Amino acid sequence: MILPASPGASYRAHKQEIDEAVRRVNESGWYILGPEVEAFEAEFAAYIGVKHCVSVANGTDAIRIAVLAALPFRGAEGITVSMSATATVAALVEADWQPIMVDIDPHEYTLDPAALDSALTAPGMFVTPVHLYGQPARMDAIMKLADERSAIVIEDCAQAHGAVFGGKRVGSFGAAAAFSFYPTKNLGALGDGGAIVTDSDEIAGRARLSRMYGWRERYISETHGGNSRLDELQAAVLRVKLRHLDSDNARRIRIAETYNAAFADLDLTLPPTGGVYHQYTIRHPRRDLLRSRLAERGVSAAVLYPVPIHLQPAYADDPPLSLPVTEAFCRDLLCLPMYPELTDGEVNAVCEAVRECVRELR
Repeated sequence: MILPASPGASYRAHKQEIDEAVRRVNESGWYILGPEVEAFEAEFAAYIGVKHCVSVANGTDAIRIAVLAALPFRGAEGITVSMSATATVAALVEADWQPIMVDIDPHEYTLDPAALDSALTAPGMFVTPVHLYGQPARMDAIMKLADERSAIVIEDCAQAHGAVFGGKRVGSFGAAAAFSFYPTKNLGALGDGGAIVTDSDEIAGRARLSRMYGWRERYISETHGGNSRLDELQAAVLRVKLRHLDSDNARRIRIAETYNAAFADLDLTLPPTGGVYHQYTIRHPRRDLLRSRLAERGVSAAVLYPVPIHLQPAYADDPPLSLPVTEAFCRDLLCLPMYPELTDGEVNAVCEAVRECVRELR
């Protein structure tokens, strides 16, 4: 079976370097907030093109802490999309903010600037664009609207490590940005991990206090804080994988180009170009049947995400919010296998299976 993603393949591809990094940490005797974390934070900040990186335990915490650090008061409204992993909205709710979910661009998977224009009704709101599936959101239009309306932008970059928009890496546009290092991400750890990046000394300082009990001096809490720390082992692994991120992303793009060429004449909607293809996501009106037919041919495809957040029981309004573009996308999206370690033979097998199945379903 050709899987949608394979974090084990990423480990095997860099096994010697990762094993050496793990050995180095084990022999150091320093396992929490030590030199590996410090080095990774400096390297990742430089890679994104910002002054600060504050590592945390996971991507959800990264969004929550970034919001609280950028706007250290509660109860206001923030605009984001329903077309995302639940973590985006869950993190905002955990930060005691009221999420306002708006629709996506009908040609992309990301925040529709026209919908944002309508939703930004008061100064002091914040905006969380999601660079979904590795596709950058329209940051030129989003930042222009945010500047005009005195809104604060916190980017959700959990699926877009290394993506570029207008010559800048995602994560370098807003007041702050959140990344996840879940094992299947373009930059994935061997467990959970996350980070906040920012150019703001104040936001970085508040985030560092928030991730460990509000401590600046050990055992003395200056402010309320929790426990959300990236450990030394994960930081060491991420340092290895960061060195390979650009080449891994380039391989993802080459696989996507092969898919695009193979599927150009099929009755499919192909993904937009210009991203780093955390997922390669097609659209087909008989998505579920296509998925089952592919499985019969040894190709496993994923549905990310089957139910938009605004229709999930935990976050649904009564009556339900209507986001027609998001709802249509969720009905027919299908994610094909996409990771750098796919062999050319596996990529060709996916192409052949998709072509056969789509033609059968005409």
